[in-house]
Amino acid sequence: MRPPLRAQNLLLNYLLPQNNMDQFQHLIVEKNDGITLLVLNRPKQLNALNKELLSELNSAFELLRDDAETKVIILTGSGEKAFVAGADIKEFASFNGEQGTELAKTGHMTVFNLIEEFPKPVIAAVNGFALGGGLELAMSAHVRIASDNARMGLPETSLGLIPGYGGTQRLPQLIGKGRALEMIFSAKMIDAPAALSYGLVNQVVPQADLLEAAQTMAKSFMKNSIVAMGYAIESVNAGLLEGSVGYDVEVQAFGDCFETEDFKEGTTAFIEKRKPDFPGA
Repeated sequence: MRPPLRAQNLLLNYLLPQNNMDQFQHLIVEKNDGITLLVLNRPKQLNALNKELLSELNSAFELLRDDAETKVIILTGSGEKAFVAGADIKEFASFNGEQGTELAKTGHMTVFNLIEEFPKPVIAAVNGFALGGGLELAMSAHVRIASDNARMGLPETSLGLIPGYGGTQRLPQLIGKGRALEMIFSAKMIDAPAALSYGLVNQVVPQADLLEAAQTMAKSFMKNSIVAMGYAIESVNAGLLEGSVGYDVEVQAFGDCFETEDFKEGTTAFIEKRKPDFPGA
């Protein structure tokens, strides 16, 4: 079973003490007429998720939960190339199994579950690449709109890993077991039209129109009861999660991957920019 939402802040050795959104280094926050725009801002790293960015996301969502000015949140990436190109692999390439398990558990509780269970609508505006943890972040949002140049995938098996931030659970919920396993097994990307046909995204629009489309959707949501939408989020999630142990299995399996020779070979090959030669152990 997934842990209670408020347990996330107990993993304080992972989080930075953020109380003011003006202090964020990797996250831009803009408020306008009830819509809060969160821009992941590591463009040189294609907005890859690192420890600091995940911490700032946690802090932002915790602050916005009770922010009366915020009715809907739009989450997007800076630049035109990427929403989030994945996790920062160099941060965990040397982790052991216990550290890998803790990495996944912390991410689940402090960011991905927090967004999925957030009581206000969260729209992911996916611009460009959404890979690995980036796609998992987009899937944590309640609705996804993609630019026509978006590319999505879960490449973790090419590193000797599995998706560790909820991808093994949310992807089949959205697109079905068969297609989800195909994406995970192949580690290949799909384009925006395919994502739309799969049901992975709700809309595809030209990149220049992406934020406008997200804002239009947000405004349509705000015509209705924010309180009722919060209850709807809670109710829909309850139907998907009640009695499920899938997230717990994912966290443990993700950690187990860190003890394998395949993980060592996959991450080393990635850092050395060569094709991996997996030993199968």
